[in-house]
Amino acid sequence: MKSINTNRFIILTFGLLFWSSLAIAQTVPIGMPLLDQYIRRAQLLGNVDSSSSFMIRPIYPTEAFGIENGFDLDDSVVDTDISRVHQYFGKDNKGKFLLLPGVVKTQFNSTYAFGVNDGAFIPNRGFQAILSPGIYAEYGNFSFQFQPEVLLAQNKDYKGFPIEHQATILFYYEYMNRIDMPERFGDSGYNQIYPGQSSFRYNLEDVSFGLSTENLWWGPGRRNSILMGNNAPGFLHFTANTRKPIETKIGSFEAQFIAGFLKSSGYLPPQSDYMIQGNPVHIPKPEDSNRYLSGLVFTYQPKWVPGLFLGYGSVNHMYRKDVSTVGDILPVFNGRKGPENILDPIRDKRQQLSSGFFRWLSPAGHFEFYGEYGTNGNSTRLSDFMIEPESGRAFTFGFSHLMSLKKPGHYFQISSEMTQTGQTIREDIRDLKTWYIHDYVRDGYTHNGQVLGAGNGPASNVIFVEFAWVNKMNRLGFQMERIVYNNDFYYYRYEASKDWRNKYVDLVPSLVGDWRLGDLLLSAKMQYVNTLNYKWYLENSPDQYFVPGYDRKNFVANIGVAYMFR
Repeated sequence: MKSINTNRFIILTFGLLFWSSLAIAQTVPIGMPLLDQYIRRAQLLGNVDSSSSFMIRPIYPTEAFGIENGFDLDDSVVDTDISRVHQYFGKDNKGKFLLLPGVVKTQFNSTYAFGVNDGAFIPNRGFQAILSPGIYAEYGNFSFQFQPEVLLAQNKDYKGFPIEHQATILFYYEYMNRIDMPERFGDSGYNQIYPGQSSFRYNLEDVSFGLSTENLWWGPGRRNSILMGNNAPGFLHFTANTRKPIETKIGSFEAQFIAGFLKSSGYLPPQSDYMIQGNPVHIPKPEDSNRYLSGLVFTYQPKWVPGLFLGYGSVNHMYRKDVSTVGDILPVFNGRKGPENILDPIRDKRQQLSSGFFRWLSPAGHFEFYGEYGTNGNSTRLSDFMIEPESGRAFTFGFSHLMSLKKPGHYFQISSEMTQTGQTIREDIRDLKTWYIHDYVRDGYTHNGQVLGAGNGPASNVIFVEFAWVNKMNRLGFQMERIVYNNDFYYYRYEASKDWRNKYVDLVPSLVGDWRLGDLLLSAKMQYVNTLNYKWYLENSPDQYFVPGYDRKNFVANIGVAYMFR
């Protein structure tokens, strides 16, 4: 059993609750069974306010949509006046106490680890579960949300990067030495308690300040976020953010600034004791791998173009021991422009990522189209970008459309999204300018051993499509996904041989369902993962060119349940 020091956080937040005079700041956590997807779908149908961009999450439904309880979107469950568990308190009933929905999320992998954008879940074979009860209280300008997550994982052994891959291990460790991304978290069961979706805030009208460990999502993507997603557990951070769009004469704005702390997993990558000609392939990470992350994101909805949202986000990530200037602390004063081939010790100790994005929403047409374009680094001169905009780029494009069926309230939904973080310029691949890895910050853009951005990891390319029937909160659908893992590594390793057979690809058909049964919210996904050339491995035959690679199959089941207390 591995544990982290969460006691200080829990004691601090409980203490603040009891001594402070506890405005509404209740959020719907990212990945909440059923509700997380339903809220966005409700906006497409025009059932909730269309002024929220959904590009800075978690969402504050009480402020953004004007409802009393953020989890009870149709006011059919919670009635605080007669509830036995939800109560008003204090002078003139100015305070409110809510028992948050009890959440249980489970995941099962039959053969090897698979699963992304799933929060505190770890790479795991076998069964794992997250238990997440919670409470929420508010009084005056203070609010407190305590929703810890208890993770229980079997963490069974499975075959990862093959030892038979002897000629490839040295190439592979060029990446593993630049990121903290272990295949397995130890050699036994993994049990952990995280602060989860918890926060303590001071709320002043439309703005909130506070401490939080909630998962964050920046950008318009439904499946992937290039900068900030929920692929890893939430990390402790200070946040200053809007709770709903702020109206001005030229349009509305949303924004968030964070300053937080990231930790390493403490586990080694696969085959870390391997030696080539007496030299170890693994280079240990710094003993002090605690890191500081600052980030800024904002969106703008032009007054003259209803439904259009524009946004920009930037993060700055570095070892805490190297923080020394304002440019290290704030991601708005650190763009040291200049040629990349000139050494700049101040710039090179920082891992910087940025992206611009948009979302166009049409409630009348039940349609949205969105995109995000990111750059690996924050020091490219405008002239260099105009000459070679594809250098260091990553992007996401997607859409979703709800088509009315004959029966009122029933719709056919089609959605698709494509994300690419793999590079197309040979020099970028050879120089290891791959997203999420870094020469100096050798833990990479990770927290607790998992990437904070696109969940499939460095240089992954993903295309996804979904067809579904929906009615209110209910959804039944079919999904298909194609995942190409670390395409930069593929070209880095196999460029000389020109062998395209080694690409590591998953083909993943899935059945998905969301259903509300009274006070129960159910969400399920069943997946059949067909992996081609697992871990890029293919055994050559001198007499036959078209030979099957190391192909594998995996059955994956995800089931989430949330119970809404009355």
